[in-house]
Amino acid sequence: MQFGLFSFKTQNKETGLSIPSEKFTLPNGLTVVLNVDKSDPIAALAIYYHVGSSREVPGKTGFAHLFEHMMFQKSENVGEDQFFKNIQNAGGILNGSTNQDRTNYFEVNPEKCS
Repeated sequence: MQFGLFSFKTQNKETGLSIPSEKFTLPNGLTVVLNVDKSDPIAALAIYYHVGSSREVPGKTGFAHLFEHMMFQKSENVGEDQFFKNIQNAGGILNGSTNQDRTNYFEVNPEKCS
């Protein structure tokens, strides 16, 4: 299985900021942009879907925002209302948002001490 893996650097010419990252596409079409930065003991994840209110039709609106909230309810491996509880009890934060062009979810978690 090949992912079309390659590396690139995003550089802001005004500040000279350079962020090394890898970008690849999974077989299901999901594009992944990965940046490893070990300067802080945290792990962060952000997921963006190209789904927002601009793709809705009259009479069928609010679905992107509804599904944003439903994503935090439960899953096959996480019980009802446990997403926030599990992440926050570990010292992390999570949330999501929806606008005209996208729906996103994020989590930021402290690295566990051994």
